[in-house]
Amino acid sequence: MMGRDELARRIRLGEDSTLELKRVLLTGSNVTAPRRNEFADELAGMANGWGGTVVLGVEDKSHEVLGIPVDRLDAVEAWVREICNDSVKPPLDAVIRKVELPSADGSLVAVLCVEIVRSLFVHKSPGGYFRRIGSSKRELSPEVLARLFQERSQSRVIRFDESPVPGTSPEDLDSGLTRQFLREDGALTEDILRKLRIVADDQDGAARITVAGMLLCTQEQERWLPHAQIQAVSYVGERQDINYQSDARDIVGPLDQQIFEALHFARRNMRVAATKKMARAERPQFSDRVVFEALVNAVAHRDYSMAGARIRFHMFRDRLELYVPGALANTLTPDSMHLRQYSRNELIVSLLARFPVREGEELGRTRIMDRRGDGVPIILNESHELSGRWPEYSLIDDSELRLVIWAAK
Repeated sequence: MMGRDELARRIRLGEDSTLELKRVLLTGSNVTAPRRNEFADELAGMANGWGGTVVLGVEDKSHEVLGIPVDRLDAVEAWVREICNDSVKPPLDAVIRKVELPSADGSLVAVLCVEIVRSLFVHKSPGGYFRRIGSSKRELSPEVLARLFQERSQSRVIRFDESPVPGTSPEDLDSGLTRQFLREDGALTEDILRKLRIVADDQDGAARITVAGMLLCTQEQERWLPHAQIQAVSYVGERQDINYQSDARDIVGPLDQQIFEALHFARRNMRVAATKKMARAERPQFSDRVVFEALVNAVAHRDYSMAGARIRFHMFRDRLELYVPGALANTLTPDSMHLRQYSRNELIVSLLARFPVREGEELGRTRIMDRRGDGVPIILNESHELSGRWPEYSLIDDSELRLVIWAAK
């Protein structure tokens, strides 16, 4: 919750992703501006985004603090609460504060601060479904809205990775890939496949492969999800330029295969420094273990419902960049990822935890996925030891996670 000085400073800077300024016009005790429905859209857009603060009593263009008459504050507060309860579905739980700020002539005037937290629900307002991006609200497209409902659904009865894939059948499964999830003496029966959730019934009762089963137990994922791949590119210098590409490959196939082929791509394009003080010691550009953990997290936690979005794995002379489709699930933030766990694709994670690491790979574990949540701490700590710089996680347009790993000096 912002203090008065911090609030005044932010108002001087103007609107942004989490700050909205509104002038209030009154006729008696009735609010005539801002308009009721448009104000409801603004509040819902913040709740559907990262939350924020609306300050009533400030001109948005000039940032001038105009204030609200003190004897009308209660009426404006009641108007706001009525909108939160009646004009937004489900209702918003807003914190409304009365604050005094200095006006243009230096005198203190009263304003209302309406603070909205990032909601667990998707909120609809009179204009439809909105999300705040930058200093304005935008109506959500059907595809983005579907993803938002999936991310914030409380019931989570069917996750996307458990959804049956239309047009598939158990016969499309590769028996060799599927048997990796069974005990040595286990029979590959449809009953076992259902228990593993590799197979499920669709709405018509027909047996289909689930998204997770298709990604891990078939050889031709591109038939059903052509975007489920890794675009790997290596550049000679420090900028992204097609004229400076030294290697490029679109990596497809089962998810475990994608992980190891992307790891081998990194090894093939990685520079290695050597010292000869006592005996030859090699210093790689990036840690094998860090690259492996980053790739595992990418394929396990990306949003496969985002049509056309691929994982992008780009190598430069000074850094490695990994772009993973999908916003962070639940209430995770880039700063809290090393402290908390949440899986968008529980079924994919659970199946990868059964997959053995390939023979001969020394990556600190026997299974591809570790359920203890050590991946991000390993990425942070081992990268810092090698390069002296902390890796950087950031969100792009609330729809893609970017990881930057710095190269060893």
